[in-house]
Amino acid sequence: MKFFQRLQAGLERTRERLGARLSGLLRPGEARRLSDLLDELEEILIEADVGPEASSQLVEQIRRDAGAGRTIAGVADLKGLLGQAIVALRGDPGAGGAPPSWEQRPHVVFMVGVNGGGKTTTAAKLAARFAAEGKKGILAAADTFRAAAIDQLEVWSKRVGVEMVRHQEGADPSAVVFDALRAARSRGADFVIVDTAGRLHTKTPLMKELEKIYRIAAREVEGAPHEALLVIDAGTGQNGVTQAREFLKAGRITGTVLTKLDGTARGGVAVGISRTLGIPLRFIGVGEGVDDLLEFSVDDFVEGLLAIRPADDEMSAPPAGEATSRRTAGR
Repeated sequence: MKFFQRLQAGLERTRERLGARLSGLLRPGEARRLSDLLDELEEILIEADVGPEASSQLVEQIRRDAGAGRTIAGVADLKGLLGQAIVALRGDPGAGGAPPSWEQRPHVVFMVGVNGGGKTTTAAKLAARFAAEGKKGILAAADTFRAAAIDQLEVWSKRVGVEMVRHQEGADPSAVVFDALRAARSRGADFVIVDTAGRLHTKTPLMKELEKIYRIAAREVEGAPHEALLVIDAGTGQNGVTQAREFLKAGRITGTVLTKLDGTARGGVAVGISRTLGIPLRFIGVGEGVDDLLEFSVDDFVEGLLAIRPADDEMSAPPAGEATSRRTAGR
């Protein structure tokens, strides 16, 4: 399945629910003043888990762009304004950011987050992406609290063809990271991806342990971790934002990964999460396959969410098949 088709499939439940709610604001053939729609639109966005702060900002962006006195002639017109506002919101300096450079080798990536967010599978899928680019790497099984996590990562490492460093269940996670980084240097690896244990953000001892892993990595490789990706289950919605704020206290977070978008109708959280946290959304997970970890693109996301291109002059849905062929070209 091509890139954009996977994105569309992953956003199907959110798109259908949001589309139905937006369509309910305007009866067929009806025109309404934008000012009469904005309060209802904000409620719809909050229900889609965009978040109160980001929903309010989107509505204000629409008001500034279009003027409250504008007449909305149909749902395509409203979707067009919403799409433009999402792009503008993501364009805020606090919501974006370029991926870190790979000047330092090995390039060290930490996967952090609460239990059940999808860290292990995301670590493996990210390793597969790097390996497909011709890079040599190591997966570090630093979730030593669960034998199942170590075994799961080992299965994935064989599947994606990336070497793995592991210790026994109950071992010191810092020791795993230490050995993985030493092995990476001796073997000329380009990257190390560390799968850390899931931890509740409210458990201080576990968060202190995460801080220790950060220190070990920084001592062994200059600038490490170069990326620390917070993995959030899309189904948790705004609770994921609360989790993220606590993890930011334990160590530097360079980006987020939003997983399991294909299993929820609350995918709107992807719209506001970066703006709320001030860190970029780097990847989204739209399925269980190795290729279902997609690099986040706001234009692609808007098209998958609203079935429009945010830059379309007429703000109408493209002919069937056109969007897919356009977006998959060159991928």
